[in-house]
Amino acid sequence: MPLHSGRVPQWLSERMTKLGVLIAEAIIHHYGRDEFLRRLSHPFWFQSFGSVMGMDWHSSGITTSVLAAMKRGLRPRSGELGLHVCGGRGSQSRQTPQELAEVGNKVGIDGSALANVSRLVAKVDGAAVQDGFELYLHGFIVSDDGHWVVVQQGMNDAIRQARRYHWLSEGLASFVDSPHSAIEGRNQGNIINLADRRATQSRLSQLSLLADLGPDRIVHETVALSRQFQPKEESQPLLPHLVMPEHHDVRAQDINIRRLHSNLAAAADRGPADYEDLLLVPGVGARTIKALAMVAEIVHGAPCRFSDPARFSLAHGGKDRHPFPVPLKVYDETIKVMKSAISKGKLGYADELAALQRLDTQARRLERYATGPDLKEIVADELRDSLALDGRSVFDWDAKY
Repeated sequence: MPLHSGRVPQWLSERMTKLGVLIAEAIIHHYGRDEFLRRLSHPFWFQSFGSVMGMDWHSSGITTSVLAAMKRGLRPRSGELGLHVCGGRGSQSRQTPQELAEVGNKVGIDGSALANVSRLVAKVDGAAVQDGFELYLHGFIVSDDGHWVVVQQGMNDAIRQARRYHWLSEGLASFVDSPHSAIEGRNQGNIINLADRRATQSRLSQLSLLADLGPDRIVHETVALSRQFQPKEESQPLLPHLVMPEHHDVRAQDINIRRLHSNLAAAADRGPADYEDLLLVPGVGARTIKALAMVAEIVHGAPCRFSDPARFSLAHGGKDRHPFPVPLKVYDETIKVMKSAISKGKLGYADELAALQRLDTQARRLERYATGPDLKEIVADELRDSLALDGRSVFDWDAKY
């Protein structure tokens, strides 16, 4: 991802906190806490999650702002939702072990063991994986039953890029045998990755050298290496990559237009049909239903549908005006609908939650057939309506909010 500096204005950070927690709560309600942790460990979903909340859709700031929003929002709800966000950027990352120990004392899990996990994960990505990126962010999300996900980010100042590292406790058998759920970033040339399963012999050789350190042994190993012996590498299947471009504007190649058309078509189709379930929330209109169709996909969508995170920026825009300023009226209406749906769902009235799920179901049904305007037309319409929808960006006067 491009390495961006800057800040998240208060008017956006407060809304990100509210919407982020509501999305988390909806996923937990439908699929459980472990599924929410799995989502966070998936880099495509994580980037889409930040995009739907109005952050810069392609920048390194998504990682920082999403984790900060979730930490703020989940702290007062941790007793109810059973999730705790520890760590953060810079000096906050160094507080992670202490925060995990406090969580352990509070909920009755082994906080000291989790603190050791935190240190080990940071050591692996900081030392065992030598890729030119220096870690500066460490986020550790843990549930009351001790399951966890780690999201870390490193920067390469020379090329102004960031790389994200995702870990998930589920299915983790070893911290040094291909432990990552994902490492995202451009290929920067040769990388020393001693946490790869194909590096087992290298790790064993290093341990042997440490156990029997001496000039003769080191010379022997150096001579052996100089013979240019190349161990046979296992073939590695081609994996999907998520590489965020340098350009700020959202372009047609950044979006799967068929999926976008299916979101819009689902909003047009299900919105009127579900009027009594969704639209009775005061102030909610057709534009909010379009945003809700993309929020519904964040909650219910299959992993394969998040390969174009830029598409989700069309729900609530972006703080830097790309693809358009954040429409605060739409954003606030989205929060109201989500809050109403989840509150009623807890009381056993699931009509609004079901209506949101139908938006996602209908989008997938329509994806093969839906058509609509091109991206330029969609963005032009949003820019035309921006003033009426109270569009805001970091470049606007901030006093009112």
